[in-house]
Amino acid sequence: MKRASRILVTAVAAGLLISACGLGDGGRPKDEAGGASTGPAPVSPSPSSPGPEPTSCPNGGRLIEAVDIPAVHADPVHIPAATIGGQKIPAVTIPGVDIPAEHIPAQCVEHSPAPGGCLGGVSIPGVTIPGVAIPAVRIPGVKAPGIDIKPVERTAVSRSAVSRSAVARNEVCQTEPTREGEIVGAVVRGALVRGALVRGALVRGAVVRGSACNDEHECVPAVSVPAVSIPAVSIPAVSVEAAVLKSYVAGPGQVLKGDDKIAYNIEADVLFDFGRADIKPDAADGLAEVARSIRKEVPSGAPIQVDGHTDSKGDPASNKTLSERRAQAIVDWLATEGGIDRSRLKATGYGETKPAAPNTKPDGSDDPGGRAKNRRVIISATHS
Repeated sequence: MKRASRILVTAVAAGLLISACGLGDGGRPKDEAGGASTGPAPVSPSPSSPGPEPTSCPNGGRLIEAVDIPAVHADPVHIPAATIGGQKIPAVTIPGVDIPAEHIPAQCVEHSPAPGGCLGGVSIPGVTIPGVAIPAVRIPGVKAPGIDIKPVERTAVSRSAVSRSAVARNEVCQTEPTREGEIVGAVVRGALVRGALVRGALVRGAVVRGSACNDEHECVPAVSVPAVSIPAVSIPAVSVEAAVLKSYVAGPGQVLKGDDKIAYNIEADVLFDFGRADIKPDAADGLAEVARSIRKEVPSGAPIQVDGHTDSKGDPASNKTLSERRAQAIVDWLATEGGIDRSRLKATGYGETKPAAPNTKPDGSDDPGGRAKNRRVIISATHS
């Protein structure tokens, strides 16, 4: 029997799996204290980036629209000079108000790429509406023969900056089945919300100094400084709906479709030689079977994600490079030999960072069986 005949084709709700051998060119097993943990690294909420303003977002992330706060202008008020009882009252100019426009940049709801069987981490960046102030205003008084007008004024008014912190959900993954008939439980990534944000309106009221005349009918006219108002500024809430990977029963070596995903499993030694990323010639029959199934089951425009993984043997940088090369090798084969449009295919290498099983036993010794499960290439696709 040729090696290619050992290919098992398995479709599961978690995604499409192609096992591959990991890096082993002289690398020593690492002593991983946390080897038994298969949980993902946490996603840290990050504040708004000061970098270039986005116009689109990667990985299907949603663009949060920019908010423009218009400028506010109020003209100065000029009080002309006057002569009262021979006393000269100098002219006065009460300054106007100029508050510049502000721009709150667009942002991205960030979706982290994730392998099949996982829901990637998601984060919404923080946002701030800056503070604003309207300065004080004062109309001076007039003290002249037969006239005594007190000054009138309004104190400064202000609104402090208001902010919403970044929020995030971490990646969640289903466990990988170890035997036929095993129930793989559902996983849920909860909804995520960054609440609405409002900076209230701001008003500095009008100021009026009344007119007055002396017995000689010499008069000081009334002076009015109009009110200045700044409208409220609001930023709508931003939300990401909850996502679910449904449970499924691991099947034998035939095709098994989940609700929205399809997957394929190829034995490790069929695809690659030890520590290499060149596809073996006798793997062609199995890969052709995968390509035929994708063309039949997956909508023609749907994207196909190919993810490479290794065990932890060797250094992390080399493992990541090897996983990227292997994922790219599958992409290249599917595009050139499998008849699948290259624009639909995306290769990502995770190296040893997302193990499906512990690389070491509880006593710290090497676990070859666990490492074998971690050496894989995962392809995720949505079937019709």
